[in-house]
Order: sequence, then structure tokens, then C-alpha cells
Amino acid sequence: MDATKGTVATKSRPSGSSAGAVYSAFVGTVARQTLPAPLRGFAYRAFARAVGANLGEVELELADYPSLGDFFARRLRDGARRVDAGPGVVISPCDGRIAAHGIAADGELVQAKGRMYSLAELLADDALAARLTGGAYVTIYLSPRDYHRVHAPLDARLVRYEYVPGTLWPVNRWATARREGLLARNERVVIHMESDAIGAFALVMVAAMGVGNIRLAHAPDSATLRGAREHRTIEVPAGTRVTRGDELGAFRLGSTVVMVFPPGKVELARDLGETVKFGAALGALGGDA
Repeated sequence: MDATKGTVATKSRPSGSSAGAVYSAFVGTVARQTLPAPLRGFAYRAFARAVGANLGEVELELADYPSLGDFFARRLRDGARRVDAGPGVVISPCDGRIAAHGIAADGELVQAKGRMYSLAELLADDALAARLTGGAYVTIYLSPRDYHRVHAPLDARLVRYEYVPGTLWPVNRWATARREGLLARNERVVIHMESDAIGAFALVMVAAMGVGNIRLAHAPDSATLRGAREHRTIEVPAGTRVTRGDELGAFRLGSTVVMVFPPGKVELARDLGETVKFGAALGALGGDA
């Protein structure tokens, strides 16, 4: 991989296994299959009706998406979203529903009512977890109807991507309420960023059943590999900066985003269960920022 596309370093890390592995592989295979052009419009309109997706936001003609995976990771047409440009605003990095939020007290986050999980396990980085303990966090669940690209919540330097292997369990409400430590067990990419205003923070793209395929905007040759067993450090060109709203990556089928900020730096202003859209204000820099 050349310097403009990032480099990948690996270290051994056990990969989890899942009862849904066969299903996930099947769904992934189907999503990658090229559809005959005459069938694409019919197939994608049927999918959109079934899940409630808004075809009025789609960038291209339906026939221009070769596969369901390509359609799922579609870009938005110009003007479909407005990125809030207010001073100190932290935007939602994606579409979805607020599944959890709060303060990462004692290095733990809420997965669902009555279930907690470890920040250090989510990030696979004890040092970063220690820096972010006591900070605000938010979990956003993306359903099949949502736009599935993920963007920078504020201006920052993109430090690196960390691919963490794992299982591919569903991440819907039923699953998160019943499976211990789910978000820290599933395959994921931890995006390390650093802002002049707040310092280091993390955005985690968590994969799910049928969704072990995350494309990274600043390392296009280093997408996650279904069934990979190594923790991979995916370097980006030194000095890479992103502006609030710039793309970071895309899910090829749907999942969850978790953001964690340093203590006292960000105040979130959304309610549990609330629906959010990419670009809308999620909160603001706090008094310590």
C-alpha cells in the first residue's frame, strides 16, 4: 500500500466466533453480487419500501449501483443534509437513533438498561481508555433505512484507524439488552482523532450480523476483512486533517457508532431514543474545551 493510501501493521489478537458467522457470510456475499442493470431499480425500490429508506436522498440513479452493498453505502445527493456550522457545535456523524449516552464513569459505558461494558475493551487501548474515562459518550444505532456513511463530528487530525477483529452479532435493541459486552465483542474499527479544542477522542464503527465490511475513507485499500484474526493498525498519511462533516468511512450494511470524548470537553444534548441525522447538532464543546 502506498503512502497516500495508508499502511497496515498487524499484531496477533484472537478473533471471536459467532453462531451467526454463516449467515453473515451469506448476507455479505449476496450484498456483493452484481445485479443485472434492468433489475436494480426494482430491487432497490423494494428494499427501500421494506425498510423505510428515503430514495429522494440518493446521489445516483438506482441503476448506477451495481450491488445491494453499493446501494447501501450510497452517498447523499447535494443538499440532502446541512452540516451545522455553529461555533463549538459537535455534529452527529451519521443517521440513526440515540441508543445510549452519558458519562464513561469508572471506565464503563451503558450498552442497554442494566448492562454495562468496558471502555478499554471497546477501544482495545488501555491508555486511551484511561484518558477518556469520565468523558461524555454517545451510541448511535443505524437501522437498514439509514444513510450509512460516517463523518467527522468536529474539526480534527485523523491519527489512525485500528481494526479490531470480533464477532458479528446483531446490535439491535433486543440483542444489546441480552448479550453481555456486545459492542466490545463485535468486529469494529476504532478511529483515533485529535482536536485542537479538546485533544484526543475516539469514534468507533461497530460491525454487526451481515455487516463485516467497513470501508475507510482515508485508507481505501484497507477495508475490514471478514474473519480476519489480527488486530490491525491502519496508518494514514501524517498530518491528515478532517473538517466537521468530512467522511471517515462507510458501513456496507448497517450497524452502530460509539463516540467517546475527554472529560469535561463535550456536552451532549440529545435524548435517549431520539432520531438524529448526519450533520445535525449533537452537542457542543464544554466549559473545559
